[in-house]
Amino acid sequence: MALNKHSKRLTQDPSQPASQAMLYAVGLTDEDMNKPQIGIASTGYDGNPCNMHLNNLAQEIKKYTNLNDQVGLTFNTIGVSDGISMGTSGMNYSLASRDIIADSMETVVNAQSYDGLVGVVGCDKNMPGAIIAMLRLNRPSLMVYGGSIASGKYKGRKLNIVSAFEALGQKVAGEIDETEYREIIKSAIPGAGACGGMYTANTMASSIECMGMALPYNSSIPAENPNKLSEAERTAKAMKNLLELDLKPKDIVTKKSIENAVALVNALGGSTNAVLHYLAIAYAGDIEFTLEDFQRVSDRTPLIADLKPSGKYLMEDVHGIGGTPAIMKYLLEKGYLHGDCMTITGKTLAENLADVEAMEFEDQDVIHPTDKALKSSGNLQILYGNLAEKGAVAKISGNEGLKFEGRAVVYDGEQAANTGISNGEVNRGDVVVIRYVGPKGGPGMPEMLKPTSLIMGAGLGKSVALITDGRFSGGTHGFVVGHITPEAQDGGLIGLVETGDTITISAEDNSITLQVSDEEIATRKAKWIQPPLKHSKGILFKYARSVASASEGCVTDKY
Repeated sequence: MALNKHSKRLTQDPSQPASQAMLYAVGLTDEDMNKPQIGIASTGYDGNPCNMHLNNLAQEIKKYTNLNDQVGLTFNTIGVSDGISMGTSGMNYSLASRDIIADSMETVVNAQSYDGLVGVVGCDKNMPGAIIAMLRLNRPSLMVYGGSIASGKYKGRKLNIVSAFEALGQKVAGEIDETEYREIIKSAIPGAGACGGMYTANTMASSIECMGMALPYNSSIPAENPNKLSEAERTAKAMKNLLELDLKPKDIVTKKSIENAVALVNALGGSTNAVLHYLAIAYAGDIEFTLEDFQRVSDRTPLIADLKPSGKYLMEDVHGIGGTPAIMKYLLEKGYLHGDCMTITGKTLAENLADVEAMEFEDQDVIHPTDKALKSSGNLQILYGNLAEKGAVAKISGNEGLKFEGRAVVYDGEQAANTGISNGEVNRGDVVVIRYVGPKGGPGMPEMLKPTSLIMGAGLGKSVALITDGRFSGGTHGFVVGHITPEAQDGGLIGLVETGDTITISAEDNSITLQVSDEEIATRKAKWIQPPLKHSKGILFKYARSVASASEGCVTDKY
């Protein structure tokens, strides 16, 4: 087997006796010393259902790696549970964890001179973090997603993580009592796996598979399905093949393969977080990919999946109708994907999909044919205007309408917004503005799932809009605009909005406008004083000092 040219096996370097001794100490033999060493990085930890099963999966991958003439060496990195941290100060660490994951995987693999990397990942930020590390390292690598969670059940209806958040809004609105609220929370999540809808985890897993960095079916096999553990053997064989071909991430991740990923995100109604993550992935791969590219791909890609949060179904239902490859095959046949892109199998996307059974539409309505698309273009829309001179991201499924104009109700931070919404300060026709929650101002650009869920739970989802310089959970739905750039902390116009102002949001011309005169804006700007950063030391201080804007993917190694 040809070793990756970036690595030198230590037995070939007599000047490193201590290094060889260390490897003998962990149990390697003389024979092992001449085998490729594969870092198997797990984001597994006990405190999150998305990740609680990953260490077992990593050990299974290690076993088959060793059986395939390689040396599997496991190590761990961190994770943050978005579901647990949502609505708390812990959410400030969520996006930062993506870059910590990337940094730590890069550090271990480079420091240990591993020949390849397998990332075993679960919750939202794990996946882009692993891919960013792989592109920085650019040695044979692949990602293994731990799979999505099974649906919960209560009174005959399916539940998922967003059901728990929206139940709070229903309780506040008096629609359910405390007992029913508690029962929904207890029933929403039955076991291991990432959140089941087309939220950020499944958005990134499916689109990374489409981009070519995960094995076929990896994204749609549920976490507790028996076939999930069987992926370990496929993974070990794929890594052996990657090494023999010397096929590296930058051979696979190209502008065209990112376009494939973004096309799938739009077809499935995926998370706005995909914009941040693919901007960062492109940057790590030295690929020119901008907000304009997202809009271009969205414009030509129909929304065909009826998946939560805007639709009815979950990832387990996608698995039941043929999995992600069946959808990809249909999109390829309709001309929405580039079939000539290389993948980690050593085959092109078209070659991988050649023997996949064609999508059937007669007995299922999870995925619609393009002539009956839920929306003729994708759900991710890039907006510009005086409120977002450098861009903002809207998630428009078509259920919300295409235009919203209303009175601003302004909150400096999420907690104030949650309190205000719960106290009835927001009425039909209002535009909720949550600011100073951007990459620097948050810091960490926390997700606004709790306020949007409160709005939904109160029955205001179709009559209230929400805009923010923060971001949204993949579970968010409604008329929402996030990633507003420049953010308030950097002097963006969102920081100058006052309660009572009129704001217009249009998905017809992709604009977001504060209806205030230039003279009044100039007056307000002259009075504005930049607030100090919320932290003066530690990771959130370092993050706020180094992070790029949302329109640049919130990368931390650019400036």
